[in-house]
Amino acid sequence: MDLDPVVKIALRGAIFQIRYLERVPPHAAVDNSVEYVKKRQRAATGLTNAVLRKVNRDLVAWPDRATAMSCPEWLLRRWQYSFGEEAAVGIAKAALVEPQHYVRLPQGIERPADTELAETEIAGCYRVLAGDIGSLRFHDIGSQSIVPHLDLRQGHSLLDLCAAPGNKMAQALETPLSRAVACDISAERIRSIAAPCELVVLDATEPLPFNEKFDRVLVDAPCTGTGTLAGNPEIKWRLRPADFGRFHEKQTVILTNALNVLAPGGKLVYATCSLEHEENQDVVNEVLAKFPALRCEKAVYRQPGRDEGDGFFAAVIG
Repeated sequence: MDLDPVVKIALRGAIFQIRYLERVPPHAAVDNSVEYVKKRQRAATGLTNAVLRKVNRDLVAWPDRATAMSCPEWLLRRWQYSFGEEAAVGIAKAALVEPQHYVRLPQGIERPADTELAETEIAGCYRVLAGDIGSLRFHDIGSQSIVPHLDLRQGHSLLDLCAAPGNKMAQALETPLSRAVACDISAERIRSIAAPCELVVLDATEPLPFNEKFDRVLVDAPCTGTGTLAGNPEIKWRLRPADFGRFHEKQTVILTNALNVLAPGGKLVYATCSLEHEENQDVVNEVLAKFPALRCEKAVYRQPGRDEGDGFFAAVIG
């Protein structure tokens, strides 16, 4: 049956209210929607009323797990192969939950008035429970977990190759550094970096224009973003399997260029907000084959459904 758009809107809105909202009594949702249809498509009033009177909160027997978890089956199979069945289900379910908000509150910075914050396992990272965060910027806990892997020390020099919007650089500058350089391919995006550091517009897939080497290098590489589906649900429907290989090619070039400016004895952190092996371990393994003097000291995942916040991968190279 091809329903009029007015009827579709009324049915969808009322069904959502009846099934998922606690504060709207079912009879109110039905009555309001029926009245809405009566004024705009009177002939469909009886149909609307009949359909909505049958709606309840009983569990729905979905035809398959992809439909039940609102996730493409091919993506679920990838996660199952990489992380196991239970983890794959956890990742998909986590993408259906509204993301929790987090902020960064460096030592010595006062909490905004009337804001309720809760500490997390990452120093300086707070979960926002209630209130206005004032001038603070939202910064996901998964993202805040990356900078500590740099093991920054006072006097280090730091190059952040894919820096915009600058949250990680701001976090890094909580340590007094001798030099900090933030780079991005977008001149517009790099203007959003408020951290007190050098700003350079460049394409990290091209040879880097630096004569000196850096003690620490951060590569927060462009990626498919499959670790961020809770906040960006459109990604899972837009993605195609070929996208992973396309990002892999760009990521290997960026990481190779970054390692060329890493000082002897220094550390580089390669990170993505992707859960896909082509963008993570495969990139690191391929690039390190060209640098026999370097090794991957550790590689870690933050996994939605198991860890708080967005999913991230981080590899420490030194």
